[in-house]
Amino acid sequence: MLSFTCDYAEGAHPLILKALTDSNLEQLPGYGSDVYCQRAKEKIRQACACPDADIHFLVGGTQTNATVIASLLRNYEGVVAAKTGHIGVHEAGAVEYTGHKVLPVPEHQGKIDPEELRSYLATFFSDANHEHMVFPGMVYISFPTEYGTIYSRAELSAIHGICREYRIPLFIDGARLGYGLESLQSDLDLPALASLCDVFYIGGTKVGALCGEAVVFPRGNAPAHFMTTVKQHGALLAKGRLLGIQFDVLFTDGLYLKIARYAIEMAEQMKGILREKGIPFFLESPTNQQFVILSDTDVKRLSSQVGFDFWEKYDAHHTVVRFATSWATPEENLRRLREIL
Repeated sequence: MLSFTCDYAEGAHPLILKALTDSNLEQLPGYGSDVYCQRAKEKIRQACACPDADIHFLVGGTQTNATVIASLLRNYEGVVAAKTGHIGVHEAGAVEYTGHKVLPVPEHQGKIDPEELRSYLATFFSDANHEHMVFPGMVYISFPTEYGTIYSRAELSAIHGICREYRIPLFIDGARLGYGLESLQSDLDLPALASLCDVFYIGGTKVGALCGEAVVFPRGNAPAHFMTTVKQHGALLAKGRLLGIQFDVLFTDGLYLKIARYAIEMAEQMKGILREKGIPFFLESPTNQQFVILSDTDVKRLSSQVGFDFWEKYDAHHTVVRFATSWATPEENLRRLREIL
């Protein structure tokens, strides 16, 4: 059975497992105060060209999104996100559970349009009744988006500029950050992305780690007592070393971006195979997630041999499904996929 279901089906990169094993019996302090966490933070600061960055390691993406958002919002504020944004669709109301509303705006292949964002904010504050409404207290985007699309430097600059104009923070969900940065269409790197937001996170769970995300406040701008907020939200790991060791390995010799680049190479091969077989694309994704349209009959037939993910219904007889490559996708699996198709 082949699996292209997601990019976190495998465990962890072998170098991470080796580092975890080699350090297993070391006695180290907890909660991220160990030497591995400190070393990983310094490597991330260098990679982002942010020498003053505040960096915190959290256990997973949903906890990270809910924790960062709760730490930055006042009790009368909500977070603006695309209608298809992960926090509003696939996180079971985790943000609302913290007491903050997700404020949806239109999406275009997963992305927020800067001018529509500006119009949304302007309309809110021009409403004479806005004191009776949930205030837009920050903007959330993901890079890549839930549809595998990415923001250009110009688009991100425009959104960041609007956020500064309205004095609200811009938060970038980087669960798949490596795959976005290594996309053949990306004109952003880590330092550029860090300069165009107020907080972002570097996803480990979906890019080679067993678990864990690295939250980066690029200008040392973490809210007061952020670690306490992390603990309140159940996202603080007592054996913080487990996260620090993983990110120390991922940011040694550029491993994080190298393995992300490999996943993109595999995705490009997959796109060629899908086109060769005449399978229609739902949209053009430049990252490791590919969305295609299959008849419901073909979904049933193909799923007996290949794992892929349901995305949404296209019409009464067709379904949009997702095929994802990862840092560990064997080329042999792509050859087998071609034969099966």
